[in-house]
Amino acid sequence: MKHFDGRVAAITGAASGIGRSLALEMARRGAHLALSDVDDEGLAETARRAQRTGLTVTTARVDVADRGEVEAWAEAVVGDHGGVNLIFNNAGVALGAPVETMAYEDLEWLMGINFWGVVHGTKTFLPHLKAAGEGHVVNISSIFGLAGIPSQSAYNAAKFAVRGFTEALRVELDIERCGVSATSIHPGGIKTNIARNARMGAGMEDLGDTDPEQARRDFEKMFITSAEKAAGEIVRAVQLDRRRALVGPDAKAFDLLVRASPTLAQRIIARGGARAL
Repeated sequence: MKHFDGRVAAITGAASGIGRSLALEMARRGAHLALSDVDDEGLAETARRAQRTGLTVTTARVDVADRGEVEAWAEAVVGDHGGVNLIFNNAGVALGAPVETMAYEDLEWLMGINFWGVVHGTKTFLPHLKAAGEGHVVNISSIFGLAGIPSQSAYNAAKFAVRGFTEALRVELDIERCGVSATSIHPGGIKTNIARNARMGAGMEDLGDTDPEQARRDFEKMFITSAEKAAGEIVRAVQLDRRRALVGPDAKAFDLLVRASPTLAQRIIARGGARAL
């Protein structure tokens, strides 16, 4: 898909951060929007900002961890817009906790949104994209879908899973030649509220984090790419039909390190070179 004028883009997690910036970028390019989130106030603000003369912008409160809600939303999108061409599975949350002390409830909460939300969005919208004759599935993984980070086993598990799921889907779509493609997105440190809104589990002091609030502040210092720039890079990746897109200079450097020497990368991470949310 080289152009988006008149196309319909569905975006999850659109109330803030990358999701909001994707909505604004797609609106700038003339796409009609179907936006969802669980933050009603933030979602309404995104819709207000994205509104352009002649564009249709619809919103819905959707918990992506709930398959039924995603399925109902997809049907509403097709009903309201007459079809859909792109799904950006962007909604995500963060959790800081060591494996040993991490609560199962927190792990299930994160996986429900970060992994199953992507699965629900992909499987539910894919038939509609095929029916439209052209489309793209855009799934947000992370640089933490490339290497494991202490305190981030749950986040790593979800983002590695998104990467594998999307890469397999892309090959299937290549074989089918159905007019639909897929891209796995790996952002680095993006200036959003994900660290501020993260859950923090017990046992972080064993990894050197005695003050959860300070840990959040320290990690936010590593956010070097604006959400607006990230959205622009993601949309360009769709236009270029990339299989994988690394967003931000830190993502590109991290990927090179991991591929060049996984052992060295782990040693650097263990020394405190990466602390995660």
